[in-house]
Amino acid sequence: MDATPLALRRVVVPTGVGPIVAHAGRASGSPVATVLLHGAAGSWRTWEPMIAASDEIHLPLSDIVALDLPGWGESPGPVPDPADLAVAVAAVVRALGYPRWRAVGHSLGGVVALDVAARFPRETVGVGVVSPSGAGARVVTRSPLRGAVRLPWLTGMVVAMRVLRALGPLSRPLLGLLRRTGALRTLARPLFRHPERVDRSVTDALATEIRPAAFLAAVRLSRTHDDGVWRRIACPVRVVRGVHDVFVSSRDTRVWARLLRDVDDRALDDSGHFAHVEQPVETVRALRDVWAAARAPLARRSGMRA
Repeated sequence: MDATPLALRRVVVPTGVGPIVAHAGRASGSPVATVLLHGAAGSWRTWEPMIAASDEIHLPLSDIVALDLPGWGESPGPVPDPADLAVAVAAVVRALGYPRWRAVGHSLGGVVALDVAARFPRETVGVGVVSPSGAGARVVTRSPLRGAVRLPWLTGMVVAMRVLRALGPLSRPLLGLLRRTGALRTLARPLFRHPERVDRSVTDALATEIRPAAFLAAVRLSRTHDDGVWRRIACPVRVVRGVHDVFVSSRDTRVWARLLRDVDDRALDDSGHFAHVEQPVETVRALRDVWAAARAPLARRSGMRA
């Protein structure tokens, strides 16, 4: 999809971790931005189906700031430390004129969204996470053998990324060949509940969005990530995940409940790891509390949650 029909424009914002490319627009006059943070092996474009779906059901997303995280899309690397990345995300949003925001992230982007909310609790009015990389993913990075038992598909993806990185410049033509022959669509099947229903352009995009070095850098940084910082989050957190997601541990829900003050988990029966692509309408509706959070005055909400 082209960004133009979605009324978004490309902007480049300098930050402490380097320039970050974002697609922003659909301003409503609200001081609250809708920050969209993609997962690994993706870019801001993974949110296009959900943005379009919000228009179709007359719950249009507004004040969008959809980022290419450092190391992916058009934003150069390297992948920064999580704390520095949270500060950079906030810098981009503020540079575009928004003092507050709701943060919505997928997979790795879900972790970033939670980190942003933890570091900036007063500025973050709500968090929505789609198939976030939780404690189960951390086991894969810290203890590969245990991770292989708990999340074998995620462990396999880490191995595949290491192979692609070892191939160096040969990985790009290999991915191109897999795309042209349709093999990449087959290899992407674990990501989706119904891969045959997903437009081929989505799976073909993996040929350009897969960044082995960035993926493995994020894996390395996640080993020391302290999920405990999420206890600082003061806003509602809404989790959406596919029942058939092979990259998120079913145990993660219990971790959310221990760490977060106001969390609700919704599982979609007909989705895998990309619920916002396979079931975008249902995802928009499941995150309704996040879109509505901005309507509550900050001072009142802070007092209620004290």
